[in-house]
Amino acid sequence: MTTNANNSPIILIAGHWLGAWAWDEVCEHLTADGRRPIPMTLPGLDERDSGRASRTLDDQATAIRQTIIGAGASEAEPVVIVAHSGANAPVSLVLDQRPELVRHVVWVDSGPVASGSVFAPDAPEDLDEFPLPPFDVLGEQASLEGLNTETLQRFRARAVPEPGPVLRHRVELTNDARRAVPTTLVCCSIPSAQITELADAGHPMFAEVSRLDHVDLVDLPTGHWPMWSRPGDLAHIIAEAATTPVG
Repeated sequence: MTTNANNSPIILIAGHWLGAWAWDEVCEHLTADGRRPIPMTLPGLDERDSGRASRTLDDQATAIRQTIIGAGASEAEPVVIVAHSGANAPVSLVLDQRPELVRHVVWVDSGPVASGSVFAPDAPEDLDEFPLPPFDVLGEQASLEGLNTETLQRFRARAVPEPGPVLRHRVELTNDARRAVPTTLVCCSIPSAQITELADAGHPMFAEVSRLDHVDLVDLPTGHWPMWSRPGDLAHIIAEAATTPVG
């Protein structure tokens, strides 16, 4: 069984503090290439939502499933999911719950999480939300390479605080079929050779990579936000992954 890969919807999900807008430039390239990008904003990251600080990881996974199904996905016509950074937790949940609906997953400077993972295990229970840190602090945690002043200003202006419940949620995964979904890791701030070493060594952040059945690692040297620093190149990698035949 094969599907028309060029027509497969591509669901794009950005990491912490970001919404669908973060993919604007990538979507322009994908659309010009005849693809069907569907960027989405996760629950808790819509500034118009007055209850956003109470949104949970389960809410986010549910929204992704609904978007996939709304795009017409089925076992015969699965979709492509692109997950950047902190979107890895809700997307890992979706892959665990409905792997048959995903033909390919592309992790952008990210990767699948292991069962039992918590993004911020030390986050206090009374932390309602976590705003975008100052850039000098953020830059110590994630590379800002390739981002100019205008891009950083837009990031600051449009960033939405991450809900506290999302940061504290323990991810529980039970379905090994999630590891059979064809996978591409786009390696930006950490090169593929280093990720391979860390995965083989069982590093908690990359342990799941060594357990994947079908995985390609693609280097895209830049910072942690390649949708802004190298949008055309990222779109090309996504399009190539989306074209991978499903047998």
